[in-house]
Amino acid sequence: MTDMETTATGTDWQAWQRSWDRQQEWYMPDREERFRVMLDMVEAFTGDEPRVLDLACGTGSITARLFDRFPKATSTGIDLDPALLAIARGTFDGDDRVTFVEADLKDPDWPARLPYETYDAVLTATALHWFRAEPLERLYGQLAGLVRHGGVFMNADHMIDDTTPRINAAERTLRRARMDQAQKAGALDWAEWWQLAAKDPVLAAPTARRFEIYGDHADGEMPSAAWHARVLRDKGFAEARPVWCSPSDTLLLALK
Repeated sequence: MTDMETTATGTDWQAWQRSWDRQQEWYMPDREERFRVMLDMVEAFTGDEPRVLDLACGTGSITARLFDRFPKATSTGIDLDPALLAIARGTFDGDDRVTFVEADLKDPDWPARLPYETYDAVLTATALHWFRAEPLERLYGQLAGLVRHGGVFMNADHMIDDTTPRINAAERTLRRARMDQAQKAGALDWAEWWQLAAKDPVLAAPTARRFEIYGDHADGEMPSAAWHARVLRDKGFAEARPVWCSPSDTLLLALK
């Protein structure tokens, strides 16, 4: 029996958050370090009361850590996933520091739904690999218009350098072996987590809708960090480069 089966009732949003975090950490053991560096850079460029756009916010993982670090921050979380947004809204119910917006980032008019015209920081993690290159380029152009001068955009995600196939293969082999060990110890993978959500009385309907929207998983691309940096500069950011990386993930910062 899993932890979610013993603690979550469909309205225990903190239990769902913990379960989501564990599932994500199974794929990314350095996830918390990545968030720490992201917030370090927010502080460096915007201070300790930032206005943040949590892009493709999911359950609000970034917003939760933002408020822990900067209690006077404000956040707008935007996503299309009805199940993850349900968890986010349940978790932050009554917190007037955050607003959640349901919108498709591939819709050219999505910025019109935001409560603010500009943000100090736009942050996203493990989300934009759902995009293919052309719509991602368009999105980056829109983000250049949403980040104030001197503000930052940060994307933490899988960014694959195809010029290093042997390094990539060795990293994948080691990571896969460690993931197998963790799964044998009870860790849930992506599919198993969604199977639990589909059985929950509150999340079942929004989970069904999210699979109608997205299908089983991303049909996107994972270009290199160099590609992301080049496109962001082309779209209007002054500087862009990685500020943290692990063998499989990169946190890329673009300065307006």
